[in-house]
Amino acid sequence: MTMKNVLFLGTGNTARSIMAEAYMNYAGRGLYRAFSAGAQPAGHVDPMALQTLRDVGVRGRTLSSKSWEVFALTVAPRMDLIVTVCEQAAQLTAPRWPGQPVLRYMTVPDPVAAAGSFGRHRAAYLECFAELRQHIDALLLAEPPLGVLMEHAARGEVIALDA
Repeated sequence: MTMKNVLFLGTGNTARSIMAEAYMNYAGRGLYRAFSAGAQPAGHVDPMALQTLRDVGVRGRTLSSKSWEVFALTVAPRMDLIVTVCEQAAQLTAPRWPGQPVLRYMTVPDPVAAAGSFGRHRAAYLECFAELRQHIDALLLAEPPLGVLMEHAARGEVIALDA
């Protein structure tokens, strides 16, 4: 199987989609290359998201907040799978993606919105990462394999996966 490109979409591209990108690159290395973007990018990565990645032992390459429009350009890497990580991003009108990417929708609570003490806020990031990891591990262990589903989509077959 050739390496597949995966794009994680959020709204601000500061925490959830960033952590998903980093984890997919870590867990799917050699098979999947992950990216992330936002419908309304904040232009910065949440420091607590980066700390969470360090705490769980996931090293990411340079992570940045960017617009999903970047990945709709003809010069962008062609995506095989596009995953939204929040309901708000899933409801927005997305750009027209080149090719026939498989679409997947998941809703993961936003740790940035967590209220309370520093400890509660920190726990929200760890819970968010754990949920993202569970979703991504399920993708990596899918039967039939995710790569097979992507190959069907590349042939023009419409494929949508449930969350």
